[in-house]
Amino acid sequence: MAEILLSLTIIGVVAAITLPSLTGNINERTWNTQRKALYARFSQAIALMPALNGYATVTEESSSGAGDGVDTAAETFVTNVLGKVLQVNNVCDNTHLNDCGISSKITTMAGSTQSVPTTMKELNPKMVGSLNNGVQSFYVKDTKAAAFETKNGESIIAYVNPYCMGSLNDINWGVNSSGQAAGSLYQRTVCANFVFDLNGNKGPNTVGKDIGVMTVLYPSDPVVIAPQAAAKTLPASAQRNAGKACTNMDAEYRLPNLEETYAMFVNKQLLQPVGFTNTTYWSSTVQTRPRDGNLVGIAANMGTGEIDDWGVGTNYPVWCVKR
Repeated sequence: MAEILLSLTIIGVVAAITLPSLTGNINERTWNTQRKALYARFSQAIALMPALNGYATVTEESSSGAGDGVDTAAETFVTNVLGKVLQVNNVCDNTHLNDCGISSKITTMAGSTQSVPTTMKELNPKMVGSLNNGVQSFYVKDTKAAAFETKNGESIIAYVNPYCMGSLNDINWGVNSSGQAAGSLYQRTVCANFVFDLNGNKGPNTVGKDIGVMTVLYPSDPVVIAPQAAAKTLPASAQRNAGKACTNMDAEYRLPNLEETYAMFVNKQLLQPVGFTNTTYWSSTVQTRPRDGNLVGIAANMGTGEIDDWGVGTNYPVWCVKR
């Protein structure tokens, strides 16, 4: 009897040690499968849309506090646009996100807890406002978010810029004809952003697990980006060595391209990893600079949203993404 009790005790101890890890691995595989399936459905749906701007009503208040402004950007986009190519079961405005299975709190990549952003400005304050340097008159409108549920049980928050425009080819990296930084124009290419929860209120409601992000760029020929960002950043490195730094950290990781890097900027408050600072981070995008023929890497400033070109030997921090 003593031997049986000892054996059962040993089995219990081993089970207590291994079961959480086993359960965690099963959850990770399930989330990865769901994430890939959701991305595929969204990519197909977005590709069917003729254009991604001009669908919503956004008007300013006649005076401060008048309360007569109209903002149906996200609701209209989800109901009248996305809902025509993707099965949407329920739509909720930004004051009733919980009715669509959205938890009021999210655990970020860095482990902190924050309230769910209900507007574009709450998502990222640097995405809205004015830039009075002659390059552009605004970034994007501070529109209200909306949420919806899919037939597969995902709960998704939508943030929409109804006036998105531009493409990479519209931007002259470095400076414009007046000698001013032109990279900030890239913020206007963000048409929509989504924060998705694969299992609603069930938890753990943690970015990188059941919660992820997708960003849609360009009103015509749109691109859907769903970066799985690393939970920590790497020290400053030359652009030419940054990709190797990612694979040396973990073979499953690589240097993000510019569009992925920008999606990480848009969602930086949720994706923010250990060691993150509002500085410039390398992308994998490299090109020959038109004005002087030099080979340059393209980097994104996480503090301002501006993008610029720098010599491939310049040292900047590295933030990797999973392959």
